[in-house]
Amino acid sequence: MRSNVTQMVKWPGKLYYGWRIIGLSMIVNAVGGGIYLYGFAIFFLPITRDLNLSRAATSLVFSLSRAEGALEGPLAGWLVDRFGPKYLLFVGAFFTGLGYILLSQIDSFAGFIIVYLGIISLAFNGGFSHTILAAVNTWFIRRRGLAMSTVISAFSLGGAILAPLLSFLILEFGWRTTSIIAGVAIWAFVLPAALYFKRSPESIGLRPDGDPVLTDDPAAEAARYPEMKDYTIREALKTYSYWVLALATALRLAVINLITVHFIPIMVWKGSDEPTAAALLGAMAFLSIPARLFLGWAGDKAPKNLIIAAGMVMGVMAFVILLFAESAWQIWVFVILFAVVEGVNPLNWALIGDFFGRTSFATLRGVMSLIYTIGTVASPVAAGLVFDETSSYTLVIWGMAVTYALGSLTFGILRAPHQSGSRTVLHSPTDQPGAPKLEAER
Repeated sequence: MRSNVTQMVKWPGKLYYGWRIIGLSMIVNAVGGGIYLYGFAIFFLPITRDLNLSRAATSLVFSLSRAEGALEGPLAGWLVDRFGPKYLLFVGAFFTGLGYILLSQIDSFAGFIIVYLGIISLAFNGGFSHTILAAVNTWFIRRRGLAMSTVISAFSLGGAILAPLLSFLILEFGWRTTSIIAGVAIWAFVLPAALYFKRSPESIGLRPDGDPVLTDDPAAEAARYPEMKDYTIREALKTYSYWVLALATALRLAVINLITVHFIPIMVWKGSDEPTAAALLGAMAFLSIPARLFLGWAGDKAPKNLIIAAGMVMGVMAFVILLFAESAWQIWVFVILFAVVEGVNPLNWALIGDFFGRTSFATLRGVMSLIYTIGTVASPVAAGLVFDETSSYTLVIWGMAVTYALGSLTFGILRAPHQSGSRTVLHSPTDQPGAPKLEAER
């Protein structure tokens, strides 16, 4: 007679497929994210001059793209949770690449808005933003902080390589030809990578973190993953922790998006030329890589919210140094400090997985985008308006310092939600949408 406690152990092989997901995600983020996120700063001044725009007008397009991402965030997140990352990433990459090719043909502000918002931003926000982190959150639990840091570090690696490269191409061939090259690069690298994404470890007979599979003992499986407390969307939205995390994220990202858009204009205001400013942006991106990896490792061993809070205090110091910088070495001190500050970014998203689990991660992140986008939309436009009126970024930099101080305090008081009423998910969805999950009620 078969024992009720029989265990069958299936070892996943020499290389856990989750690490292949990490490698694929790094390719996607380095190319797609490097072009879309860091690339906007490189294209900012050339497009502003070519179309005879104010800096506020150019910033508005970037801000509206963030608002658009927020509006589509809940739906995009739900689609990722429902169907997995592969198809959304492929479609998003195709239309993002197409959008950059079409961007090279615009000749008016209206055309800029239509192409950037109607194609590039729509496709990137729907296909890139939620899919990668949702995939990583599904494949890793105990190593979630390190895994997310590794993947998000690829943004910095892409920025370190692509920011100077895009700047060089624009200088040599113009921003329009460079935009075509950017679109083709997304097609060439991201489309093939998307085809190899798997929905979850369970979908191919594995377990998170590469652990051996225990097929016949649900109790042992649940005991092995005590941290896998999955909340439904409704349960998560009822917690105090979700809304405090959303507010803290909004304060952090308001500054990150502002500095992303205005980094090169700020460096030019401080006395650099555009190629040097692009090199500084690339250097900051490159220097943030070891910071992300180290802080990701640390976040798996210490409270992530306190690490983020400490990093944002360092950000306040960095902005004060930038404001009073009068020489190149002081600018470099700012770049180095802010590179460390950027290292906390993956821990922010890992907190969503730590607090609320795997099953609804992308949807909860998408809903949160409706909140934090208020800051990400307003801050770059406000910075552009301030500069247009004062020809100075002084007030902008003070504003970023104060916002980071408030964000540090908010992350500091953040606490994990109470686990009563949550569920331990033993098997995440398979490749078949709507497949049942094996759950153990606590």
